[in-house]
Amino acid sequence: MGIAAEASQLNCAANMERDLMQDSLQQPLAIAQESGLVDFEPCIRSGVWYDIGARENMEDEHVLIDDLGEYLGPQTLLTTPRSYYGVFDGHDGKNAAQFVKEKLLKYIVTDVAFPIAIEEAVQHAFLETDAAFAEACSANKSLSSGTTAITVLILGREIFVANAGDCRAVLCRKGKAIEMSRDHKPNVERSRIEALGGFIDDGYLNGYLSVARALGNFHIEGLKGHNCPLSAEPEVRRAVLTEDDEFMIIGCDGFWDVFSNENAVAFARRKLQQHNDPEQCSHDLVDEALRRNTSDNLTVVVVCFQKNPPPRLFPRFIPRRHLHSDK
Repeated sequence: MGIAAEASQLNCAANMERDLMQDSLQQPLAIAQESGLVDFEPCIRSGVWYDIGARENMEDEHVLIDDLGEYLGPQTLLTTPRSYYGVFDGHDGKNAAQFVKEKLLKYIVTDVAFPIAIEEAVQHAFLETDAAFAEACSANKSLSSGTTAITVLILGREIFVANAGDCRAVLCRKGKAIEMSRDHKPNVERSRIEALGGFIDDGYLNGYLSVARALGNFHIEGLKGHNCPLSAEPEVRRAVLTEDDEFMIIGCDGFWDVFSNENAVAFARRKLQQHNDPEQCSHDLVDEALRRNTSDNLTVVVVCFQKNPPPRLFPRFIPRRHLHSDK
C-alpha cells in the first residue's frame, strides 16, 4: 500500500472514531432534559498545578477538558455542560499513566452502555483500557509500568467519579468537605486480596504495591491477571450538583498525604475567596503541600461550579432567651 493510501485510511478511521464519540455524547443532553436535571447549570471552570516534589522523576499525568463538545468537534457544541477531568499517578515509570490519559475517555464514550448506564460504561472503560495496555506491553516490554487513576465526568448536573487506587476527589458543598472517592489501600480490601491468594506485608500488596487497585503492572509476577489480587475495576460514585456545590479538588496521594479533606477544602475556599482563580488555587494547594514536606509527586486539579467565588459563611445566629421573673 502506498503512503498516500495508508494516510487516507488512517484519516478515515480517525474521523469514524470521532463521529462515534460525538454521537455518544449527544444522547446525555436529551436524557438530562427529560429528567429535569438542567434547571441548574453549573458554570464550569478548572485549573491544574503539578510539581515533581522530592522524587527524581515526574510520573503523574492529568487531563482537563472543560467542554467535551468543543474538544471533540463543533457538532457537539450544546449548552449543557459536559466536562472530563482525570489524575493518573504512575509508578515504575509514567508510560501507563500516559496511556490511560490518552485512551480512557474514548473507551468511556464509545462503550455500548454509554450514556444509558454511565457507571457501567466507565467500569467497562477502565477494564478495556487496562487490557489494551496489557497488549501494548506485550508488544513493547519497555512500556511496563502501572498507574492509579481517578476521573470525573460531568454531564449536565450529574457528576460521576471513578477511582482505582489512592488518588482522591473531594467536593465542597457549602463549605463542607464531601469525599467522592475511597482510597483503595491494601488493608481496606484485605478480604478480597486474601481470597485471591494475595497477601499484605507492612501495608503493601504482595509486599510490593501500596494500593489494591491500579491499571497496568503486568510485569509484576502474580499481581495482575486472572484470579490475581490487583484489580483495575474502579468504584464509581454519582452525585447531582446543586447550587450549594462550590468546587471540587482532585489530587494524587502525594497531596492527600499532607492534607485532610476538611483542611484542603477550607484552604482552597479561602484562596478562591481571595482571587476566584481555579488554576491559582491549584498552585496554592501544591505550594502548601510542598511546604508541608510531602515526599511524592504532586498533581492537583480544582474544578469550580460557580462563576462567583465561594460566599463567606457566617454562624447561624440564635437569639438568647432571657428569663424574667416577676417580683
